[in-house]
Amino acid sequence: MGLTAEIIRAEMDALASKDPRVGEQLARIGYPEPRLRDRGYKTLLRTIVGQQVSVAAAASMWNKFIAEVGEEFTPACVLERDFDTLRACGLSRQKQGYARSLCELVDSGDLDFDNLPADDEEAIEELTRIKGIGRWSAEIYLLFAEGRKDMWPAGDLAVQEGVKRLLDLAERPKEKECRELGERWSPHRGAMAIFTWHFYANPAL
Repeated sequence: MGLTAEIIRAEMDALASKDPRVGEQLARIGYPEPRLRDRGYKTLLRTIVGQQVSVAAAASMWNKFIAEVGEEFTPACVLERDFDTLRACGLSRQKQGYARSLCELVDSGDLDFDNLPADDEEAIEELTRIKGIGRWSAEIYLLFAEGRKDMWPAGDLAVQEGVKRLLDLAERPKEKECRELGERWSPHRGAMAIFTWHFYANPAL
């Protein structure tokens, strides 16, 4: 489970006490809503299904997939399906390759979502062994599903734009610079990332 509303509130209050800019904007637009996902392979599989397609297309594919394998599917259920069966659910050859990579790692016991490394960088390295799962997807999973408090998805464009506006920068920072700028908000960067999305999406700004 990710960062709850209570945790986000406490984390943002801690940030506001250290950073006047954060405090000013927090007073202006309020606390962000939690972004919570279930822990486990199903959440990452849904991420794979949704990559590079619209929200509507992703939902349609997922619904067809669930109709095929059932709500309580196991990795073995996916591995048992052939190419044409999964293709009928809308999964391209590439998505099927990524899905099988994930399911094979879990089915063999080589990847255990209940025992990912406590160190954030080691956990990211573990998740990016899955084909199709890059650093951003791993960071989002660890933030939304595990609630890791210092996770900072600096490659996210909305996070970068939120940092630009918050710090009144001339240009949106690239990933490396955004990661460096985010150091000032450690160890509360998870809540700060959620706040930058809230800040970015707020129509009043």
